[in-house]
Amino acid sequence: MGIGGSILLIVVGAILTFGLDDTDLGPFNLDTIGWILQLAGLVGLLLTLYFWNSRRRTVVREVPPPPPAGNTAIPPAAGEEVIEQRRRRY
Repeated sequence: MGIGGSILLIVVGAILTFGLDDTDLGPFNLDTIGWILQLAGLVGLLLTLYFWNSRRRTVVREVPPPPPAGNTAIPPAAGEEVIEQRRRRY
């Protein structure tokens, strides 16, 4: 539904609930319909925010390449030096 649709439902529900004096429309009560729309908009907004925050964040860990054959330096111990990059997939 998205944030815009959720806010639209909340606004329309609030107008139906608080903005109208004549709330009986045949078998329908506009106050009840307004409260239902507001509740649906609130649930949609909360679900949208939850799914936006729970997006998967990929963490890529790369171990540096070994030194060249001619290099006499002592290589780092296993797990000592790790390059970490965080990437987001959209």
